Amino acid sequence: MTTTLITVAPTGAENRKTDVPALPVTLDELVTTARDCEAVGASVIHVHLRDDKAEPTLDPGRLTDAVAALRESTGLIVQLSTGGAVTDPEADRLRVLDARPDMASCTMGTVNFGDDVFLNRWEFIVELHLRMQERGIVPEYEIFDLGQLTTLARLLDKHGLPAGGHVHVDLVMGVPGGMPGTVAAVAACEAAIKDLPAGTTFSATGIGRSSLPVLLASLAAGGHLRVGLEDTVTYAKGQPVESNAQLVARASGFARLAQRPPMSADQARDLLGIARV
Repeated sequence: MTTTLITVAPTGAENRKTDVPALPVTLDELVTTARDCEAVGASVIHVHLRDDKAEPTLDPGRLTDAVAALRESTGLIVQLSTGGAVTDPEADRLRVLDARPDMASCTMGTVNFGDDVFLNRWEFIVELHLRMQERGIVPEYEIFDLGQLTTLARLLDKHGLPAGGHVHVDLVMGVPGGMPGTVAAVAACEAAIKDLPAGTTFSATGIGRSSLPVLLASLAAGGHLRVGLEDTVTYAKGQPVESNAQLVARASGFARLAQRPPMSADQARDLLGIARV
């Protein structure tokens, strides 16, 4: 790759606004964040929403409104999370697709998530994959452990390529209970990805203190990047993140140093097989 796809994950479902004042939790804050991140190199936004009390929500109306507002105000590819919070039921997670985003996440297996369990049964994974195929929504397959790449190979073998025809995965690294955020883990995943369909691409996400090692390892391995307050709230030791745009700008700077500058949203659409709007 000669350019780098940068995804911003600005909110997530775990951090609280009271602990992280920069966290965008209203629709206006999300749109402002999206504009700022697009300006410094993001091409995809991975969206979790909050309700009026800043609690995680999968409310269908809020999801539909968010997709519309982001499309109206930015050129970013809008990717909704179907993971939600670890307590969200499967039916609500499937209903996320009714908001008709450009992309949606599709996690490839169950993982211990700190003290909780992030449940993704095989039947649920298949249903999510098939619904995205039917609706033309491009998945980002989220991988929390190495074996989940084998699950993805099984899924594609049994149920065909995703909408758009291109396979893109995101390696979520450093979650307590999942794979570590290390150079060795990135290398192991890169080797396993070669068993997936030709042309498969990957991004990597380092949680917390693993954010920079994973970012650098992914660039070195030819991968792409995901950053944002969902994944890390500290810019450096003892220095809170000021904004999501600060994290995107740093990722963009490293991508340019690697002579793989950030790709535009249109370039990302071409890569991922997403129709231009």
